[in-house]
Amino acid sequence: MNFNDVKEWFVLSSILWSMIFVQLIVTGTQILSRIILVEGTFIFALTSYRVLVAAVCVAPLAIYFERGQPKNFSCEVLTKIFLNGFVGMSMVMVLYYYGIRDTSATYALNFLNLIPICTFLTAILFRMENLNIHTWNGRAKCVGAILCVAGTLAARLYKGKEFYIAQYHSFHSVAAHKTQMLRGTLFLIGACFSYSAWFFMQVKLVEVFPLRYWGIMLQCVMAAIQSAVIGACVDSSKEAWRLEWNLQLITILYSGALSTAAVFCLQSWAMTIKGPTYPSMFNPLALVFVAFAEAMILGEPLTVGTLLGIVLIIVGLCSFLWGKRNEMPTLPQTNVEGQELPSMVGDHTVP
Repeated sequence: MNFNDVKEWFVLSSILWSMIFVQLIVTGTQILSRIILVEGTFIFALTSYRVLVAAVCVAPLAIYFERGQPKNFSCEVLTKIFLNGFVGMSMVMVLYYYGIRDTSATYALNFLNLIPICTFLTAILFRMENLNIHTWNGRAKCVGAILCVAGTLAARLYKGKEFYIAQYHSFHSVAAHKTQMLRGTLFLIGACFSYSAWFFMQVKLVEVFPLRYWGIMLQCVMAAIQSAVIGACVDSSKEAWRLEWNLQLITILYSGALSTAAVFCLQSWAMTIKGPTYPSMFNPLALVFVAFAEAMILGEPLTVGTLLGIVLIIVGLCSFLWGKRNEMPTLPQTNVEGQELPSMVGDHTVP
């Protein structure tokens, strides 16, 4: 084994472990968000502070990596940045936070894994993509979409036997919190389709403003302003917006810095080397991590329906991504980064 082989092995291993680390970050974001939301954190304040931290973290990347490149801040560009920030960040995060508060972290994460399916169905509906049912790739995507939807329905409609992993836990308020599954499901569906719409809007933005880091940073700034203005209309009390040295502040810093800036950089690096579908292949890991973390830390029960839904979504997502990956044209490695859409900030990345 020569030096080049060792170097290649090290790079590929680093990418693999970095994608696993991304899913651990996502897991932490889901659990922390669930705890503070159940305890009464004002959702608009959480959204505003989080994207503001994200903007601060992404700003150095924009200044360093995109220095010297021409920046066009025309009225058209600023309007698209404003709309992208509203649809893809403000709406997504607010709807998702309401959804995770009313359901559970595991159930909410199911819907994050449905985002590729929602994007695919939207593209089919508006004839932006062909179904190609006569090809194996098209069939794999269709089967994957059906399995993902079936998995979500199974997790929602079928409970079955409950399993408690931890009998003693520190967050009794979470375990005692009454869920509103129907209302939460509607919020999560809205977040999914809002996120899907953001992908299409992002394509239009990149056409006139191709700077990824600057685009993400400015969208975060816009989203912070939007969430603050709307939130002030909903609740302008000091208590709703006060920050203290508690779990809420930790969640804001964690989700803004790690679940936004760090995840964005790691996924962009992985896509540059391995292609745009590679990070998505690891998304199902977060489902498993969150399900067991929520059961052990928060005392939430694992049900047969939840486990069945997780299995169906994982199989369906793998089938869908396999179909998408095989139908993509082979791109030169140096051009991969320019072909992929900018990653969603934060949790999943975003929520």
